[in-house]
Amino acid sequence: MRIIAGKHRGYPLVAPLGSDIRPTSDRAREGVFNILEHGRNSIDLADIRVLDAFAGTGALGLEALSRGARHTTFIENARGARSALAKNIATCDEVDRTVIINADGTNPPPTDRPVNLAFLDPPYKASLMEPALFALDKRGWFHEDTIIVAEMGTTENLMLPEFLLPIDSR
Repeated sequence: MRIIAGKHRGYPLVAPLGSDIRPTSDRAREGVFNILEHGRNSIDLADIRVLDAFAGTGALGLEALSRGARHTTFIENARGARSALAKNIATCDEVDRTVIINADGTNPPPTDRPVNLAFLDPPYKASLMEPALFALDKRGWFHEDTIIVAEMGTTENLMLPEFLLPIDSR
């Protein structure tokens, strides 16, 4: 696993041992960022604030930083994942542009600094996407123009909260 593009292109990323954390593959990350940067509703990643909830290795948030994001906040409650995440942040020399919050994505701390882009990748089959979306919205992490990238298992269903408008689904 590595950073795909940008100033940290090729930097290796570590993951904790075991099957509890399933990092988004290089290929999937490349696809997500191609859609974000070049799709029909493309966004400019330069100077934006990013949230990587259920961060795991932090691959999505670090990829955003590599491609020009100003700051990434990582929310992760698993000790092994936070350790790997801290190592990955250090490898990319991004300590000054990141914060790791030891919390669950369904119970985040409040913020007065909403993000422009949010990645949510909760454990599959745990039914955490809807509670996380509601909790993050209630606690100020989203504003009306926040783009949310939600990764779910193919057998999972999502009742989209009323405050969200779907842009794309794959």
